[in-house]
Amino acid sequence: MTVVSSQKDVQALTFTLVAEFDAGVERVWQVWEDPRQLERWWGPPTWPATFDRHDFVVGGGSRYHMTGPEGEKARGWWTITAIEAPRRLEFDDGFSGEDGEPLTTMEPMRMVVTLEATGGGTRMTTVTTFADTEQMERVLAMGMEEGLRLAMGQIDGVLADA
Repeated sequence: MTVVSSQKDVQALTFTLVAEFDAGVERVWQVWEDPRQLERWWGPPTWPATFDRHDFVVGGGSRYHMTGPEGEKARGWWTITAIEAPRRLEFDDGFSGEDGEPLTTMEPMRMVVTLEATGGGTRMTTVTTFADTEQMERVLAMGMEEGLRLAMGQIDGVLADA
C-alpha cells in the first residue's frame, strides 16, 4: 500500500493524505499531467474515472466522471490554480451536474499536491481544504478518505506500466 498516513484537522478544515512511491518525482508528476494515466487511478477501483477534458495549465479545467458498479455516474470538475512542475499542483475541485458543469450549490474544495524526492522515491502529500465544517463532514461521510486511499493505491500499477 502506498498511503503512509492520513489526517483530518477539523480546526483547519483540512484532510491530508501522504503516499510514497518507488519512482522519481518527474515520473509521479505524469500521473497528474496525463489524463489517460490520471483516469487509471483517480477513482477507486469500483468507481473508475473518465476524464472528458483535462486542460493541464493554470486557469485550465478538467471535467470527469466516475462510474459506479451499477452504472451510476458521479461527476466532478477541477480548475487548476497553480502549477510548479514537477513539484506542486493546486486546483479547485467540485461536483458537477448531469451536464458536466460545476454545481453552484456547493463551494469547491481546494487541493494542493506536493511531490518531494525521498531516497530513491517520491513522497506525495495531498491536502484538501474545505469551505466549512459542514462541507468537510458531508464529503468525508461520502467516503472521501477511503476512496482516496483506494484510488492512490492504484498509482503503483500506473507507474509500473511506464
